[in-house]
Amino acid sequence: MHPLRSALAAALVGLLALTLSPVVSPASADHFDGAPGPIHAGNTFGWYQHGVFRQEFIGPKPGFWKKKGRGVVRTQNGMLTLMSTKRGSVSATLDLTGHTYGRWEIRMRARTMSKVRGGKPFKVVTELVPGGTRDQHCGGRDIGIQNFTLGTNTVKSYVHTLPNSSYRGFLGRHLRNDRWHTYAVEVAKDHISWFVDAHVIHTERRTEALDPVPRQLKFELRAKKGKTMDPARMQMDWMRYWSMRAPNEKSIKAPQFELSTFNGGC
Repeated sequence: MHPLRSALAAALVGLLALTLSPVVSPASADHFDGAPGPIHAGNTFGWYQHGVFRQEFIGPKPGFWKKKGRGVVRTQNGMLTLMSTKRGSVSATLDLTGHTYGRWEIRMRARTMSKVRGGKPFKVVTELVPGGTRDQHCGGRDIGIQNFTLGTNTVKSYVHTLPNSSYRGFLGRHLRNDRWHTYAVEVAKDHISWFVDAHVIHTERRTEALDPVPRQLKFELRAKKGKTMDPARMQMDWMRYWSMRAPNEKSIKAPQFELSTFNGGC
């Protein structure tokens, strides 16, 4: 065969192979067996176009991250790190003006550091809580971005409204020690959507679930009251907040939450 014809044939074969190969968009890519890396809801859905409040956790911990409880909250190797003791919870709350609407996203991992006799596993929790000095209602107006117990495979999200409603969703994931995942929530006037590793998992549109209050981000290793706990670590690689100005570049259509009750509010 003439060299030119041979080269053209090879090129056509390569083009055909590319054409027939499955093309997977970031939003539908399977991150179950690996860390999401640079793919996250912010760049998958186009939120990044109009400004961002971001924390990379490089250098000393900013003073607006307020620690509460027993344990340590510090920056470490470019991560915000919460370290628990064997007793009680430890949390870090972003003590800045809250936002009623917007998008929040984190890249997070957690692990049990050691086992103690009779110890219980910590809950790893990221929530939006009423900002500033607003009444916390014992969690009765929180939005759960992620909530799981170390050693289990299911992560939970929720919206709590007063007096005792809980709109919640569950996702079975492979939450092994130190497995990175990204979690995000979009809070708009007409819906709340929850994202894991750039996948939209739930979108809630019922008016009763849309509780407008300025909220701010809170990380927590949550202990069982009065119990000895297995010491744990929670680390955030980064966090972002975007406004609602940029429209979503992909559909956020997803099942609504399950309606249940929340017994801890006050």
